[in-house]
Amino acid sequence: MHKKKRPLTLYIMLAMLAGIAVGYACHTLFPDKKMTADISAHISLVSDVFLRLIKMIIALLVFSTLTVGIANLADGKAAGRIGAKAFGWFMLASLTSLTLGMVLSNIMQLGTNLGLPLPPSDAATGLKTAAFTLKDFVSHVVPKSPIEAMANNEILQVLVFSLFFGSALGALGESGKRLTAVIDELAQVMLNITGAIMKMAPLAVFAAMASVVTTNGLGILATFAKFMGGFYLGLVCLWALLIVAGLAVVGPRIFKLLALIREPFLLAFSTASSEAAYPKMLIALDKFGVPRRISSFVLPMGYSFNLDGSMMYCTFAVLFIAQAYGIDLSVGTQITMLLVLMLTSKGIAGVPRASLVVIAATLTQFNIPEAGLLLLMGVDQFLDMGRSATNAVGNAIATAVVAKWEGALGEQEARKDTQKDEHTYVHAA
Repeated sequence: MHKKKRPLTLYIMLAMLAGIAVGYACHTLFPDKKMTADISAHISLVSDVFLRLIKMIIALLVFSTLTVGIANLADGKAAGRIGAKAFGWFMLASLTSLTLGMVLSNIMQLGTNLGLPLPPSDAATGLKTAAFTLKDFVSHVVPKSPIEAMANNEILQVLVFSLFFGSALGALGESGKRLTAVIDELAQVMLNITGAIMKMAPLAVFAAMASVVTTNGLGILATFAKFMGGFYLGLVCLWALLIVAGLAVVGPRIFKLLALIREPFLLAFSTASSEAAYPKMLIALDKFGVPRRISSFVLPMGYSFNLDGSMMYCTFAVLFIAQAYGIDLSVGTQITMLLVLMLTSKGIAGVPRASLVVIAATLTQFNIPEAGLLLLMGVDQFLDMGRSATNAVGNAIATAVVAKWEGALGEQEARKDTQKDEHTYVHAA
């Protein structure tokens, strides 16, 4: 199996390097900004198509796997217990990532003595934050229509509908088994389609990297090297904490999980979308020994509630902007801000640039110029890569931990259950 998987990882790595080289060449050869923007738009068509193909299957994949998982739980208490454990871990991980980001930002003072012209405080960012309230989020959780939720790729709404559908299906007992089997087959079809789509992954990675470097060049990395270096140092610290926490619960096998998720990690990093990694992550967790009834429940929840990398970025960005404008925030204000971010960051899908809306909404609440975000817009794609990959790692560890707490983490049993999935997926990939 590993010999079949290794080439895709290698091709993704080579595609990233080739994309950077081609992007740098285009940026150097065509100094006109309008022309580079046009070239970049055409190059990014490949990665856009890839991400659209992934989004095409995500809603049905989440619905089918979660519905079957809930139906097979047999009782609502088990679903409630798994949900409570997952949510408890998510809250702890969120608090850890936000606190770590706050502490590191205060120590490193990345926004002070920036040496760059600051945007006027009334400059427009173009981000819609007016409707970003707790009331709107709570009402948004429950779908008006499951079809609309799937059409708009609202993963949290699909999850809520799937919980109801799966519970009702499980309550039917024997008479519901035929429909459960049909929906299970739908999941296999979705995974088979995923295998075909993944053949495009190296091309998509190449296009994504070439596009962003063509537009921005590598010079912008030097300008913001201090901030980017500080943020990635923060992510490394967060990875270490997550791995240690996983080690404490799962044991040394956590390192096997990290080896299994290298492909979804690279996909999330290079495309700056943790959504792109979802199908591969599901298969990796199958191989690790996490039963599908748990992974199909916890993983979609994590995509809405456990965005560790995005939350750390929120604290880094808000404090960076405050420091750049010379705004002194007291410890009490920062703690209040941290709690606000805990709430506002929930329900944001793991898609590119989504966390910018959270940051903009937080800045306006604390009278920090929203225009400061314009400082980071140029390098946001490079930062988004790191936070998307971290979101994927955090969700993989969270799912393994919940499976361990449930006493359901095994190898032999899971391998039997997912033999068909592995064959379908690896053969196609």
